[in-house]
Amino acid sequence: MIKLSWALVAEHVDEWTGDDTAQGAAVLEARVGSAIESSGMNPGSAQHWRTDFLAPVVESLRTEGAAALAQGESWSKAAGPFMVCASPVT
Repeated sequence: MIKLSWALVAEHVDEWTGDDTAQGAAVLEARVGSAIESSGMNPGSAQHWRTDFLAPVVESLRTEGAAALAQGESWSKAAGPFMVCASPVT
């Protein structure tokens, strides 16, 4: 089991617990994407946010994060006002 926690500074904090890093990455992408869309950003700013902040963190979770979690280690990554932490749940 893994636990993901994330924060978008001054906007949104959430978490997810599950068995699979790939599923966690998909949940992260969907939930943060939804928060971005409901934030009132114009479409261009929302796309910029997804490209420059969300996508690099999700990709890092799928690669570096998955490797760290497979070894029983924690992982974290930040991009701009967005931070994600993942840790094994025992």
